[in-house]
Amino acid sequence: MTNGAARPLALTLGEPGGIGPEITAKAWRTLRAGPQSEKPANRMADWPTFCLVGDLALMAAHGPAQAISSPLEAASVFPSAIPVIDCVDARRARPGTASPETAPAVIASIERAVALALSGEAAGVVTNPIQKSALQAAGFGFPGHTEFLGELTAGAPMPAGRTRGPVMMLAGPGLRTVPVTIHLSVADAARTLDAERIVHVASVAAEELGARFGIARPRLAVSGLNPHAGEDGRMGGEDGDVIAPAVARLRAAGIDAIGPMPADTMFHAAARAGYDAAICMLHDQALIPVKTLAFDEAVNVTLGLPIVRTSPDHGTALDIAGKGVASPASLIAALRLAARMATP
Repeated sequence: MTNGAARPLALTLGEPGGIGPEITAKAWRTLRAGPQSEKPANRMADWPTFCLVGDLALMAAHGPAQAISSPLEAASVFPSAIPVIDCVDARRARPGTASPETAPAVIASIERAVALALSGEAAGVVTNPIQKSALQAAGFGFPGHTEFLGELTAGAPMPAGRTRGPVMMLAGPGLRTVPVTIHLSVADAARTLDAERIVHVASVAAEELGARFGIARPRLAVSGLNPHAGEDGRMGGEDGDVIAPAVARLRAAGIDAIGPMPADTMFHAAARAGYDAAICMLHDQALIPVKTLAFDEAVNVTLGLPIVRTSPDHGTALDIAGKGVASPASLIAALRLAARMATP
């Protein structure tokens, strides 16, 4: 078996009516050039090869595309055309519109890409954005990619010493954040938050930062839930009753964790220098700082899977789909990060 850097990545179709096809073609045009002369040879992960798991006709409308039967054929095709494993029909898609009619194609693309990664044919999975409302209108029973990927990989063994997730991480230059609660309302997130979940999420993050990111002893900063981390109980008891005991358990387990910290003072430059990842209690606590600091470069990573999975940290952008103005920067960052994570 070739190593992770040599195998291509499996890129999913995503919402075919969104910007996924456009940014896929733009990412291919950037990456097919390969390392430039001034790039060191050991930076091949910065120029990964990918194959799209999707609809050949759809991609051919955005650039040269060629059908392949296996990801192992992608490298020879990549310099001249987008390699496509032509396995779904998204012909009903219309730019700017997300329809339940194309949901089966979106779901099948994810399933096939995960299977390719589990088999070792692909180095990992990079997912184009999906439109959750359209999928759920078609009967999709998951809040988003993260939960679906956890289900698809549930039967595959985890590497030795690693805890199963799935756990979401947002990674940008200079900041990584990990939300403990994800696709919940603020009220439901506060109500369901418990120490067990915090410990689990933070433990997975610490293990994966070591195994996938090469950080020998990850430093975790754990946010509070309430303003000023509860201010000794005057603004809510969760920080002292739930989060502080969780941090104590993490430290007892040998994980370098501090907190609960007031979320409003965790993300300035000096604070970020003191940790490798921020463990956040709420979805927006984690996503707002990353998207503010690195909107075009942030990557969504799923930790605690037996495979590598990344995604651009933005949505389907239906309002600009078909206009030719979508930026591929976050998708390129996701492809590059997946290739680095897959490299032994």
